[in-house]
Amino acid sequence: MSKVLLHTPDGVRDIYGKECIDRNAVINNIHNKMKSFGYAEIETPTFEFFDVFAEEINASDTKELYKFFDKEGNTLVLRPDFTPSIARCASKVMLENGNPIRVCYEGNTFLNVSNLQGKLKENCNIGVELMNDSSVYADAEAIALLIEALKSSGLQDFQVSVGDADYYKGLCEEAGITPETEEEIREQIIGKNYFAAESIMREKNIPEKYSDLIIKVSEFIGSDDALDKAISQVKNDRSIAAVNRLKELYKVLTLYGVEKYVSFDLSILSRFNYYTGVIFSAYTYGVGDAIAKGGRYDNLLGKYGKDAPAIGFSIVIDDLMSALYRQGIKVENGEEVETVTYTKETFEAALKKARELRESGKNVVLKAE
Repeated sequence: MSKVLLHTPDGVRDIYGKECIDRNAVINNIHNKMKSFGYAEIETPTFEFFDVFAEEINASDTKELYKFFDKEGNTLVLRPDFTPSIARCASKVMLENGNPIRVCYEGNTFLNVSNLQGKLKENCNIGVELMNDSSVYADAEAIALLIEALKSSGLQDFQVSVGDADYYKGLCEEAGITPETEEEIREQIIGKNYFAAESIMREKNIPEKYSDLIIKVSEFIGSDDALDKAISQVKNDRSIAAVNRLKELYKVLTLYGVEKYVSFDLSILSRFNYYTGVIFSAYTYGVGDAIAKGGRYDNLLGKYGKDAPAIGFSIVIDDLMSALYRQGIKVENGEEVETVTYTKETFEAALKKARELRESGKNVVLKAE
């Protein structure tokens, strides 16, 4: 048999045995936590029309989408992200009465990332979306739920970094930076390539005081005291409103009792263009990237026909499982298996015993002696 048939392509893998059992247990625990907050399950297609995602992903990142064509010649993509799919669905059928909508989902996303990045191309994600609620209480609920969801997996040592996309966007507006240039700068800042970001701003003749401040955003990290430092550096209303919103958010999070897991980082940005306000990422040791990301996207649903504010987050199960294993955290999966042995002569009695144990909720395997 060809070796090609025995191995998976680069970027995907088989999951089996204890890892598969543990993974399903973690997903189930997180799902139960989400449902305890009143979130109902939703499923969207694995592939969508390309246009569902095209506007929300930087042009340079569209090459990482898995694209193909249907018989009518339409361009389709495997979903790289759940949020636009759910926004499309919700704007069509769920937002008529104006009441808050809470949905949770679980499934795989697909990105054709470079092999050199060492990342999986197929990832399992579980997350929530809260729509039709623009309040700071919705922001706090999303962040508090993320923290409780991660704790339900067994993870304890982690931090949720919280920023606001409007702080950076307000700075760019104050500096007179065009949306196209802002996107170029943001891409470099996300990649921590501050030299390249400065170079772009020099080429575009951005005043030095603003280019310095945009780079300095990465310094506004820490407790809520970092917010006082950030607000003292700006004059535009959009950035000031963003910081004041974060201050209010912190007060609500203290009521949830989760403030020890929260820090602020105004340099948090996203490749996705749809984030409009609070934005956050969860980090833990043993994993090089964020294990969860989320934020507010108040302008996204309107692109599919129905305006509504919204916020959500997504946990990358593959990275969460890596963190749990590397931190030596045992997953309680409830999948212990009892063995009942038999011979030809004792099979009938052994089968009866196995049936009784199974009816009582036990997992039983029959094994010949």
